[in-house]
This record gives sequence, C-alpha cells and structure tokens, in this order.
Amino acid sequence: MVELEQLLENWEGVYKKGLLTFWLLLLLDEKPSYPYEMSAEVTRLSEGMVSADGNSIYRAISRFEEMGLVASEGGESKVGPPRKYYSLTEEGRSLLKIFIERNILIFQHPSIAKRIQKVIRAGGKNEK
Repeated sequence: MVELEQLLENWEGVYKKGLLTFWLLLLLDEKPSYPYEMSAEVTRLSEGMVSADGNSIYRAISRFEEMGLVASEGGESKVGPPRKYYSLTEEGRSLLKIFIERNILIFQHPSIAKRIQKVIRAGGKNEK
C-alpha cells in the first residue's frame, strides 16, 4: 500500500498545477504584472502552497494571451531592459468570475462547509 504522505503529495501536485491558472488570473485582476514578479506574488498569495518557476509562468501567460485572456504592454524597468507587463482582459475577468462562482464559492455553501468541518473535526475518522 502506498504511504498516505506519498498519496497526498501526488494529489496536491496535480491540484496545484491546475490552480496556477487561478492564481495568475487572480493576480492579474488586481494589477498588471511581469512574469518574474508573478512568480513571487503567486507564492505569496497562495501562502506558499503554489509556486511556479519563470518558464512555467511564461508558458501559461503566452497561452492566456493567445486565448485573449490577457493583454501585454511594454513598460519601463528601473533595472535592466524594458519589461512586458500583462493585464487581464474583460474576457479573462469574466472567465475568472465564472470559475470562482463554479469552483471556489461552492466551498462556502452551508452543506459543503458542514461536511468539510466534519472531516476536520473527525481527524480522518468516519464520524456519524
């Protein structure tokens, strides 16, 4: 039998990869950002639960731009060459809103919140 810690690590790995899009769009809803800054901000906003290297951020942002979810604009840099700043488009903002309504706010529903609290209180044991 696979150890619980290994199962949890595998599950969280898949879960976190799927959440990168959410965290990036949430960040870009607040303010335009450049990829290096996004990496640090995603880690900060997710309280260290999600992190991504610069290459992962660039790939994701490039896909988002192709889909029309983000737009880019050149900007000044105090150090080094000019930076490319990305911001959320109206379509990206709409997608984020719908995603949150469907996939995040469900956890606030009283019946779901009650079940989550039951799992936490029981410490992994089946509580009737």
